[in-house]
Amino acid sequence: MSSWLGGIGSGLGQSLGQVSGSLSSFTGQISNFTKDMLLEGVEEVGDAATELQVSNSKLAEVESAFGAQKSEHERLRKLHAELEEKLEAAEIQIKRQSAEYRTLLQQKDVEISHLKARQSGLQEEVQKLQQSAQSASAGPAMLPVTTTSSSTTSSSASSFLSRHPGSHHGFHGEEMDLSDVIWSQQEINRLSTEVMRLESEVAHWRRMSQASTATGAGNDNHSEILKLQRTIKVNVMVCYCLYKWILHFSNFAAVGFSFQELRDEMSREVDEHQHELAALQDAQRQKLADVTRRHRQELAEYEERIEELEEQIQSGGGQPTSVSDTSKLHELHQTIQSLQEAAEQREKQLAELSANLEEAQKIQASLQLEKDDAQQENTGLLQNYTRLQASVAELQTRVQEQEGKALQKAQLDHEIQMLRNSLEAAEKEIERLKNLEAEPKEEVEHADILELNTIIGALRQEKEDLEQEKLNLQERLKVAEEQLVSRNEAESDLESLDDLKAELGRREKILRATEEERDTLMSELEELDQQNQEATQHMISVKEQLSGQLKEAETELKRMTAELNTSSDQKRALEQELETQKEKMSQSAFTLNELHMGKQQLERTVKELKDKLGHSQEQSRDARREVTELKKTLQEKEELLSAAKAKLYEGGERASEAQGSNEALAEKERELSDLRRELDEMRRSHKKVMSEDYELKVENRRFKADNEQTSGKVEELTKQLKESQGVLNRVVREKDTRIEALKLEKYQLEGELTQAENKLKEQVKQYQQTIEELTRARSMDASALQTEHERAIKLNQEKDMEIAQLKRDVEQVAADHRDTNEMLSITVAGQQQLTDLLQEKDVFMDTLKQNAADLQTELDNKVSVFTKEVETLKQSLDEKDKQLGGMKEENSHLKEEIDRLRDQQSRPQPLAEPRTLDIITELETEITQLKSSRNALEEEVQTLRRTTEEQQASLLLSQQSLQAQQSEIEQARAHHQQTTLNYDRLIQARDEEITRLQQNVEQLSESQSRANSPSVQGEVILQEEKTQTLNQENGNEKHDLSKVDIERLVRGIKEKETEITQLNEKNLSLTRQLDQLVVSRDEVGKLSQMIMQKDLEIQALHARVSMGGGHSQDVMFLQQQLQAYAVEREQVIAVLNEKTRENSQLRSDYHRLMDIMAGKEAALLKLQQENQRLSNMSDPSGSQEMFKETIQNLSRIIREKDIEIDALTQKCQTLVTVLQSSGGEPGAGSGGVSSNQFEELLQERDTLKQQVKKMEEWKQQVITTVKNMQHESAQLHEELIKLQSQVSADSDCSSKLSVDYARLVQNYEQKERRLGSLSLELAQVQQTITQLSSTKDVLLGKLDSVTQTPEVAATQCSGSSLSTDAPSHQPDSAVKDEKMQQEVVQLKAQLTEKENTIRTLQENNHRLSNSASASESEQRSQAEEARQVRERLEALQRSVREKDLLIKSKGDQLAQVSEALRNRENDNEVLKQAVTNLKERALILEMDVKKLKEENELVAARSREKESEFRALQETNMQVSLLLREKEFELSAMSEKAATVEKLLKDKEQGKSGELNQLLNEVKSMQDKAVAFQQERDQVMMALKQKQMETAALQSELQHVRDKEHRLNLELERLRNHLLEIEDSYTREALAAEDRETELRRKVALLDERLTTSSSAVESASQQASMQVESLQEQLIGVVKQRDDALVQLRTSQEQVNQYAVSLSNLQMVLEQFQQEEKAMYSAELEKHKKEKEEWKRKALKLEDQASALQINLDEANVALDSASRLTDQLDLKEEQIEELKKQVDVRQEMLEEAQRKLMNLLNSTEGKIDKVLMHNLFLGYFHTPKTKRADVLKLMGSVLGLNREDVEKMMEEDRGHGVTGWVSNWLGGRGAQSVPNTPQRPTSGQGLNSSFSEMFVKFLEMESTPSLPAPKLPVHDIKPLSAPPAGRTSSGTSSMAAGAPVSLKRAGDSNPFLAPRSAAVPLLAGSGSGGPGGHLLMKPISDTLPTFTPVPVSAEASGGAVLKDLLKQ
Repeated sequence: MSSWLGGIGSGLGQSLGQVSGSLSSFTGQISNFTKDMLLEGVEEVGDAATELQVSNSKLAEVESAFGAQKSEHERLRKLHAELEEKLEAAEIQIKRQSAEYRTLLQQKDVEISHLKARQSGLQEEVQKLQQSAQSASAGPAMLPVTTTSSSTTSSSASSFLSRHPGSHHGFHGEEMDLSDVIWSQQEINRLSTEVMRLESEVAHWRRMSQASTATGAGNDNHSEILKLQRTIKVNVMVCYCLYKWILHFSNFAAVGFSFQELRDEMSREVDEHQHELAALQDAQRQKLADVTRRHRQELAEYEERIEELEEQIQSGGGQPTSVSDTSKLHELHQTIQSLQEAAEQREKQLAELSANLEEAQKIQASLQLEKDDAQQENTGLLQNYTRLQASVAELQTRVQEQEGKALQKAQLDHEIQMLRNSLEAAEKEIERLKNLEAEPKEEVEHADILELNTIIGALRQEKEDLEQEKLNLQERLKVAEEQLVSRNEAESDLESLDDLKAELGRREKILRATEEERDTLMSELEELDQQNQEATQHMISVKEQLSGQLKEAETELKRMTAELNTSSDQKRALEQELETQKEKMSQSAFTLNELHMGKQQLERTVKELKDKLGHSQEQSRDARREVTELKKTLQEKEELLSAAKAKLYEGGERASEAQGSNEALAEKERELSDLRRELDEMRRSHKKVMSEDYELKVENRRFKADNEQTSGKVEELTKQLKESQGVLNRVVREKDTRIEALKLEKYQLEGELTQAENKLKEQVKQYQQTIEELTRARSMDASALQTEHERAIKLNQEKDMEIAQLKRDVEQVAADHRDTNEMLSITVAGQQQLTDLLQEKDVFMDTLKQNAADLQTELDNKVSVFTKEVETLKQSLDEKDKQLGGMKEENSHLKEEIDRLRDQQSRPQPLAEPRTLDIITELETEITQLKSSRNALEEEVQTLRRTTEEQQASLLLSQQSLQAQQSEIEQARAHHQQTTLNYDRLIQARDEEITRLQQNVEQLSESQSRANSPSVQGEVILQEEKTQTLNQENGNEKHDLSKVDIERLVRGIKEKETEITQLNEKNLSLTRQLDQLVVSRDEVGKLSQMIMQKDLEIQALHARVSMGGGHSQDVMFLQQQLQAYAVEREQVIAVLNEKTRENSQLRSDYHRLMDIMAGKEAALLKLQQENQRLSNMSDPSGSQEMFKETIQNLSRIIREKDIEIDALTQKCQTLVTVLQSSGGEPGAGSGGVSSNQFEELLQERDTLKQQVKKMEEWKQQVITTVKNMQHESAQLHEELIKLQSQVSADSDCSSKLSVDYARLVQNYEQKERRLGSLSLELAQVQQTITQLSSTKDVLLGKLDSVTQTPEVAATQCSGSSLSTDAPSHQPDSAVKDEKMQQEVVQLKAQLTEKENTIRTLQENNHRLSNSASASESEQRSQAEEARQVRERLEALQRSVREKDLLIKSKGDQLAQVSEALRNRENDNEVLKQAVTNLKERALILEMDVKKLKEENELVAARSREKESEFRALQETNMQVSLLLREKEFELSAMSEKAATVEKLLKDKEQGKSGELNQLLNEVKSMQDKAVAFQQERDQVMMALKQKQMETAALQSELQHVRDKEHRLNLELERLRNHLLEIEDSYTREALAAEDRETELRRKVALLDERLTTSSSAVESASQQASMQVESLQEQLIGVVKQRDDALVQLRTSQEQVNQYAVSLSNLQMVLEQFQQEEKAMYSAELEKHKKEKEEWKRKALKLEDQASALQINLDEANVALDSASRLTDQLDLKEEQIEELKKQVDVRQEMLEEAQRKLMNLLNSTEGKIDKVLMHNLFLGYFHTPKTKRADVLKLMGSVLGLNREDVEKMMEEDRGHGVTGWVSNWLGGRGAQSVPNTPQRPTSGQGLNSSFSEMFVKFLEMESTPSLPAPKLPVHDIKPLSAPPAGRTSSGTSSMAAGAPVSLKRAGDSNPFLAPRSAAVPLLAGSGSGGPGGHLLMKPISDTLPTFTPVPVSAEASGGAVLKDLLKQ
């Protein structure tokens, strides 16, 4: 670890060093920049112009540097982006690979763990068998010790070898990880390289030391060389020690050390050695540096001395040299030579050392190989050792003694001793080396080499010894195994013989001792032998079963390995198919490239035609200008010619008239000759100029054509490259996605296979019968999977064909752009819909979870309640049975039998026994649940309601739970409907927003480019179609929002992901196009530099023109300049044309980019708007307004840029026209106009430069915005991925919840059915109890009748005897005696008969008891049969459950198949939509092709028109040239005429005028003829040329038409083929879909058949069960018949008994006394029993009443406790307060007693005094009371005044009418009302407002006598009347108040118990003075509205419970 940390530290140091270096370079650049700036500030120039030039040059340099830096920055940015992409791709690959490896490792670990578990189980069984065998045969074995030791050793060995495989398991929390393994491997490699490096360094330093010692370069370096040798030796010893340590540790590992300790020790020692090596290397480096420094110093000193000597020699050259100088020079030369020789020797030594180094490296490599071989051998030996250890452990389990252990211990001790010896030897060698280091002795290389050789030899010998020892160990182990086997056998035989002998001796002794017990012993021995044989047979059978299980497991393993091989073969086949698909994709890419090439060719042809049109237009304009100019020149020349002709005619006439005009003629001739010369010169110059112009034009055209061709080719090549790269990238990405999808499918299949394997293994362990069915099903599934896989491969191939065909479409890229733009908005809308839906579903599922949990708890509570009730019923039944058994002791046997029967019948059947019919109904309901949807659920709810209505009588609590569940389901439905309504509203809002955004986008697109109208229409159509499909899907979703919807939504999300990846790819391609635009910008800069150079040249030409005025000498020079200028002008025109073309391309690219930007911004704005609308749903208006504002701003910016571009194009066009007009004028001499035009051009160029800069800035802004958009799109993509993960997690949760809900519903239904069965069983039990009670009553009635019949007979006998007693006294005694004797004889006979009857009755009783016992045995047998039937039913139920599992699995498979069908149908629908879209695209393409054809035809027509115009111009040009020739011919004729005229004049001089005239006439005629001939010839030539031109034009048109026809035919054939291929593919898909449907239907039919077979099997099982139930019922019926027969027999026997009783009635005369005694006994016993019965009944009733009362009390107490629990705290507080108050009461009681004493004194002292206030209150109270009760007031006043009652009553009687009123009126005396004390108004507990005044006044006095000090406050609601107040308090209070007021005792109990007692310090009437202005309530008139409070009467006997009850009632 330390070395690893050291490596990290070194890496960090390097990175920090790089950072510091970059920082230092950056600071250096900053310093250089500051220096340059300062130097620039220093460089001052005097002149302003030079300053401007310098500043311009510096600006240009800065701009160039800036451009270079910018280009470098762009390049670095591109590199950065590419590296980031590569990094991301690499990270994705690494993640995928790591995930694959982890899954593989997990699978392998799982397999290993399963195999180990199986192996451990088998080993345990084998060990158990061995233990049983050994215990049977011999004594105890040493198993546990040996097993533990073997396990420890094996674990240690395995841990050293390759770390326990379990430690890898899952990469979670174990000691070591895969990264640790990799790190350990890297550490081992690093250590080996370190060892090699150290050895190479050792050899190097050894050679260096040898070389230094051999050369002997001074004694100064001797000590250093010795030190180096010591370090070398140390390094050698370190290497040797390392090697030794490695060998020792391998040996130790072979013994059993753990790998972790070894690694720790190795790392520690390696770290120590590294530290030592680092220190040694530092010391060596320092020493080397010192040596080199000294060497350099010495060399420098030598060189200085040599230079001094040379200077001395040079200075003393003239002087004679001495002998010493020469000797010194000679010595110096010698020293130099010696140094050179030493240097050469050093070089040779270096070469030798290098050779030795290479040899040492080779040796080291060979040693490394040997070391690796040795390690491999060691690993092999270790493996063998582990195997041997395992075998030894197995042997040790069998061995009884520990001989092998001793041998192993001895061997191990020997090896340990050897290792210790080797360690000691190594330590001794290390010490010796250290001592050697201390001694400064020289050692030779040979000794080191010999030491190394000896060390290597010793190591090899040790290795060989170890191998031999291991071989010896193996042989010894084999021998020990054989010996152990033989010894085991012999010892087992000997031990068995000894045991047999001992047993025989014992047996003989026992036989001799006890001969009587021999038979029993023999029988026991035989039984023991049988048991032994049975045990051995059982062991053999167990062994056979185990071997069979092992074989089956092996076969299963083989089968699984075969399946794995098949899966690997399938994987290979898939990879091959992938390769073939890749090849097909490459072919499709080639075809796409060809299509793109064809498209580019078409575009090139269109561009070429357009360029030709422009060129032809320009040529026609030039030709027209030239024609106009030529016409002008012709007119001038014709005017000159006409003037000359006129002059000639005038001259001729004048010559005929006068001869004195010779001089004028001579002058005219001179002028004519001058004119001729000038004309000739002009013609020549014109011809030259025309020819040069024509040649220049031809060359220009050729160059232009070549340029255009080359540029077109370059652009086509670049476009092809870009498109091919894009296509390849797309193809590769699509293939990657498909490969990933296939890999995911493969992983899913592998996961399913592993799951199936695990399930199969578990089922093999559980039960083997279902394995066969599951394997058949699995084989069927595998075949189906294979067939589906093959179908998928075929489908893949067909899809690849379709893709290859569809990719031939030319304009798919644009449609993809539109589709992606539309799909973005749809994805966002669908995403938000998904999020809303998922949130609603989460809420809904949470509510369902809560409801289900509540239902579960309610059901559990109900079940517990029912079980409790059943238990209470059982207990009550048992108690009743016990009571009945105690009451009926006389019939104990019968009652016991009846009790047993009742117990057996009253035992409730087990709760968890579902019946076969219930199982069948459950199966049917499950099948209907699978097939039906929400309607089935509603029907189930209705059925549940019906069942609840049926079970209302028996299960009220279950009905309540069902009602609660129904209400919850209705709430869930309402919630579901609300969610659907919300979802519909959201969808409508989304649709409205989409339509509004579409309108905005359409407006923008119309404003930007109206040319793209068909594409926009297509977009709108597609959007409308998609919105329609969305609405349809939403309408479908309203009907059913189940799992299918969730899966469809997940599929939609996956499709959206793929579309987003395509969008990201398109964004990358756009960024690349922007980078290419940056390159074109660099080209624009180069062209601007070219234009600047041309401008400079034009300025120089202007200067020359201005310098040279109008000299005739410079005409030729000017002509040359004109030619050069014309060439340059054409070049500039070509450049400007190219620039305009590039500008148009840039503008189109700009428009395209702006369109893309607008689409991206619109998509982004949509996303942001929807996010905002999600965040704040409250105000959608603000986000819409913001969106509109942003769109308006973008559109305004785009319009401004379009206006700028239009202005630029107009300026470019004006430039071109100016250049053409300036170049079209033929060499005009004046240069003023051209200079003005050039100035204007320069100004426009500057403005264009500024605009170009602005455009570049704008382009940079656009690029930055595009990059920002890319970043935002990446962020949105990440958010989308997160949302998808959340959606997938939520979908998983919802599926789990739905599964849980279904399971809960099923459990609920099962529990309801069980409750119904329980209720039925309870009803049956009750019926059986009623039947038993009825039978008991019947039996008891019969028994009573049996007992009553003898009583009746006895009564009859007694009556008869009484009747016969009367006449029996009359006869004589003799007759009496005879009769008595006869009667005695008869009675004896009757007694004998009675005895016989009693015996018969006893026998009948015995028979009955026997029959009862027989019936008991029969019932037991029936119970056993019932148990057997129950076991059969349980077995049937198990089989039915297994069938249920099978049916569920089949149902799941059906669901999967149906889901696959739906997926395929959806795919078919998608493909159909794609086909329709493709057909529409094909139609659109055909329309576009037609439009292009029409445009081509228009262009061709225009080109034809232009060609015709050009031909016409050429013809006019030819005519003009012919006219010129004619004029020249006329000029020549005129010259000839002039010559003839001169001759005529001369002849006239001679007098020959007639002949001249003749000659002139002949000449004229000849000239006319010649002119006619020339005209004819010219006309013929013109006609010929016209014909040739027409034929050439016709041929070219024919060729063009043929080419067009050929192209159109090819296009038609291609489109037909394409449509045919599309139709074929569609038909193939339809056929494939039909085949799939048929196959799936077939599968469904097979599954239906299987279901029918399973259902038939279930029906047969149910029929068998019903048959068994019927048989049981028949048996029950037989038992009931037997019981009825027994009852019939009982009745017959009772009838016989009655008959016997009737026959015995005659004997009752004799047996009167006996019968009376018996009767008395029976009656006494019956009365006792009845009394006991009545007492028991009374007790039972009392107990029941008590139980009911207790139950009621319990309920009330529970309710009271619930309410009283709230009051307990308050009661505790009140108790504390009561205690405090009691203390205060005690204190106040004492104070009261003192106050009473004082009051008595005061009363005695103040009897005659009267308080005025009291009298005032009494007076006012008298008048406030009603008239009927004023007498009471007067009595009270009298009592206050101390009058007696009698006196007062007398006064009242005397003065009833007037006396009192009179004195009261006299008392008034006009007094006003005095102040009355304002007392607090407390609610009193009086009996009403009609109570007496005395009572009210007593209360008033009590209120007034309360203490003024504040009593302890208590809350009003806490005051509870708990008990009556003590009597002493009230009595004392009342007695203290007034002596003559006994009435106060009446209401004392009604007063408030919490009122404090009166204080002693305050007198009774003290508070009367402190009152307010208002009167008291007692003195006011009583109104009916005042509240009255009824008192709470509390009895002394009442307990606290009654009080609590009363409180709760109140």
